[in-house]
Amino acid sequence: MKHDLKLLFGASAVALMSLAGGAVAQDCPHGDLDDRYCDADGDMVADIPTDESQLLDPDTLIFAYTPVEDPAVYKTAWSDFLDYLAEKTGKEIVFFPVQSNAAQIEAMRSGRLHISGFNTGSNPLAVNCAGFRPFTIMASKDGHFGYEMELITYPGSGIEKVEDIKGKQLAFSSETSNSGFKAPSAILKSDYDMEAGRDFEPVFSGKHDNTVLGVANKDYPAGAVANSVMQRMIERDVIQPEQVKSIYKSQTFPTTGFGVVYNLKPELQEQIKDAFFTFDWEGSSLQEEFKKSGEEQFIEMNYKDFWDVIRKIDAANGVSYACQ
Repeated sequence: MKHDLKLLFGASAVALMSLAGGAVAQDCPHGDLDDRYCDADGDMVADIPTDESQLLDPDTLIFAYTPVEDPAVYKTAWSDFLDYLAEKTGKEIVFFPVQSNAAQIEAMRSGRLHISGFNTGSNPLAVNCAGFRPFTIMASKDGHFGYEMELITYPGSGIEKVEDIKGKQLAFSSETSNSGFKAPSAILKSDYDMEAGRDFEPVFSGKHDNTVLGVANKDYPAGAVANSVMQRMIERDVIQPEQVKSIYKSQTFPTTGFGVVYNLKPELQEQIKDAFFTFDWEGSSLQEEFKKSGEEQFIEMNYKDFWDVIRKIDAANGVSYACQ
C-alpha cells in the first residue's frame, strides 16, 4: 500500500502547505528532504538557514504536543515546563491543542508552529516536509526509552491469538501513526501474511485513546495501540486493566520526538534545547502525568539513528514522504 502526502493530508491541506512560505527550491543537497530545505551535513534533518533574512525570532512561541489523548489533560501536564521555557527564552509560550497529525505538520510547515512533539510515525513526515529538527525524547530515570505496539482485544471477544483477527475488524488510529497503523500493518503482512481489506476490515478511530476505549467498550473486537498511551489511561482510571488483553507485543520503538522548526534563530534554538535538558521534573506537572508511563526526564537523541527502524517500517509499507 503506497501512501503520499496528498492521501494522508487531503488535497486542501496539501494546497495550503504548498502555498505556505513560498516553497522555493534551493540549490543545495537535500537528501530525502523537501526541496525547500538543505541538508549539507547529511544528518537527514534540515539545516538552519545561513541567510539571516530567513530566520525567525517571534515574540510568541507556539508549542504543540502530539494529538494522542484529551488536549485539556496535556495543556495542564505541560504547564510547568512551558513556564520554564518562557523563563529560559524570554518569550511568551502558547500551547496549541492540535487535533490531528496532519494539522500539526501543516502548522509547522506554514510557520505557525515553532516547538513540537511529533508522534513516532509522524517524525519522518515532519522532518522531510515541515523542517522539523528533533533532538530529544522522554526516558525513564535510568535512561530507558520507547514503547511497544500491542494488538489488544477484550475478554470474550473470541480472539485469543493474532490469526483470530481474520474476518473481523481491526481498529487503527491514523495512517501517520507508527504503532497505530504502520508497524502493525508491516508486522501482520510479513509475519502472518495478513493484509487489510483481504483478511480483516480496517477501521480508523482517529487517536490511540479512541482505539483503547473502543476495544474496552467492545465497539471494536481488536485494535493496534501504543502501550504507553494505554498505560497512562489505566493509571488515570479511564479504563480498567481487566477490560482489555494483549495478544501481541512488538519490539521497542522510539517514543515522541521533540524539537523545533529549522528556521528559528540559532541562539533561540539553543535556549529551547537548554530548557528541555535543564528542566527539573521533580514534583512538576510533567512528571505527574508522564511517570504513569515511566518517563521522568528528557534525553538527547538524533533523528538519523533513532528513527532508522521507523524509516524501514515505512519502506516495508511502501510509504512515500512526497510533500506535494
